[in-house]
Amino acid sequence: MIWQPAYVGVGSNLDAPEQQVRRALAALAELPESRLVAQSSLYGSKPWGYAEQPDFVNAVAGLLTRLPVEAFFERLRELEQALGRTAPTVRWGPRRIDLDLLLFGRTQCASPQLTLPHPELTRRNFVLCPLAELAPELVVEGERAGELAERLDRTGLWLLDQRVPSA
Repeated sequence: MIWQPAYVGVGSNLDAPEQQVRRALAALAELPESRLVAQSSLYGSKPWGYAEQPDFVNAVAGLLTRLPVEAFFERLRELEQALGRTAPTVRWGPRRIDLDLLLFGRTQCASPQLTLPHPELTRRNFVLCPLAELAPELVVEGERAGELAERLDRTGLWLLDQRVPSA
């Protein structure tokens, strides 16, 4: 299998969210047949969808993987469970950890389990801005991520720290 680029959104707003995101980034570096090659700075963000909850910490990880998309997605689900994810009690509600597969090479798919590219990628500043930090020239929905991020409203989004070294 050839190496494919994969971008994963990481978020948390429970149980020391910054530590949860850092734990998840470290765990992504341990995925089989995969390499963590870049990670964005950490961002703080106001809740999206359901406002009555703590602020989030978000980042994006860039990986290379030899796993097929289905197997990679399954490893992400398993990793979420291992990191203590439980089913939210409300849609877009609080969570200890959330790993969203944003892009996987040029794969496009739509199933009940997985839609690629992630359907909200270009509308959520807490995902697009960290992605654009890592890969400003990456083409998403026909435009470069950096250009999309420049036009996006950044209300409710702030930088927590500068990019941490890649694994």
